[in-house]
Amino acid sequence: MRTYELMFISSPNTIEEDINKLTSQLEHTVTDRGGKVTKIEPWGRRKLAYKIEKFDEGIYTLIHIEGTGHEIAEVERRLRVTDFVIRYISVRTDEDLKRAAKVKAKRKTTLAPRATDDDFDSDFDGDDDLDGI
Repeated sequence: MRTYELMFISSPNTIEEDINKLTSQLEHTVTDRGGKVTKIEPWGRRKLAYKIEKFDEGIYTLIHIEGTGHEIAEVERRLRVTDFVIRYISVRTDEDLKRAAKVKAKRKTTLAPRATDDDFDSDFDGDDDLDGI
């Protein structure tokens, strides 16, 4: 199963009931197609970086989905035809998570315990090699 993050921005004059209704419809769409919605995060009203359809603000919602990818296509289609959704984006995150885990494991194995001061004292014999300067 692949993991995805789906974020959509609703117009600021959208009623909270409509957004909840849309997220429940999207959740049913995903589960009917064999996927799983792991988390729904309503981020609330935020300022947009630039105006979209004469709106300065939008209501953000983030949905975490596990599935094959066919679910995402249907969810994106539904978001495309929904009037109050002004932008959406879906991102596959499982490859990034695997890459981050691999880097973390490599960093853990390559970092040796730090050398103590005793290790440096045994190498230092007190002679300076700067006699010719």
